[in-house]
Amino acid sequence: MGTRDDSDEAYVVGLCDQALGETGLPQHKFDWLLGDPGAGGRRVRLPVDAYWPGHQLVIEYRELQHDRPVPHFDKPDRLTVSGVHRGEQRALYDARRDTQIPAHGLRLVVIRPADLDADARGRLRRNPEADLAVLKKMLARRSDEERVTNVFRSWLLAEGWTPVDPTDRWTDLEAVRGDERLICEAKGRTSEKGIDADIAYGQLLRRMTSREPRIRYALVVPSSSVKAAERVPVHVRTLLRIDVYEVTDDDTVRRLPA
Repeated sequence: MGTRDDSDEAYVVGLCDQALGETGLPQHKFDWLLGDPGAGGRRVRLPVDAYWPGHQLVIEYRELQHDRPVPHFDKPDRLTVSGVHRGEQRALYDARRDTQIPAHGLRLVVIRPADLDADARGRLRRNPEADLAVLKKMLARRSDEERVTNVFRSWLLAEGWTPVDPTDRWTDLEAVRGDERLICEAKGRTSEKGIDADIAYGQLLRRMTSREPRIRYALVVPSSSVKAAERVPVHVRTLLRIDVYEVTDDDTVRRLPA
């Protein structure tokens, strides 16, 4: 049995230390990030994988069990303090981190095995040079498109959606809720609002490879691009099952009226 010190998580945190030029605090706990109450009403503090105070940055390294059922980790025959099995509680607590960490003014970067050099089972091959180059890009100050995507992902989680691996690798974000599926294209602030909106609509059209009516499409834009997105008439968007979502400058999500 391996220890945390030689785990893939520790390897990733060590590379992040190099990329950031600061030693992070592994398994850090904040007073405001709490689990569900136990039998006695006590709520434990939930750890984050690592926190870099100088960068106001939290890193979460999420292995495959965070995104898909894995019976070995999920323990479906045992209930946790949340009244659900371990896999469901993991998703619940991941969503809490996704919401609470940005809400407290910290930047959250989620890293998955697929972002790095990993095999099909999600185990890292530990190629430090290649992995460090990827991490440096991921940890660089985010673009506005990343802000829009991350805010919308957190909103989806709060609305009961579960982000999944996109069917098309170029899709910005894909999520499911029950038998519904949402395929999303996100854009950030730009000087070419009309052109970017037109490109985004074209990208969504290329994703429409299924006639399944329970699949919908989302164009997610900052407030500055709403008028450009609205140039496609409502009746056309309705026929194509495209919804437009606005992400405001204060990171609020609003679905535009259909």
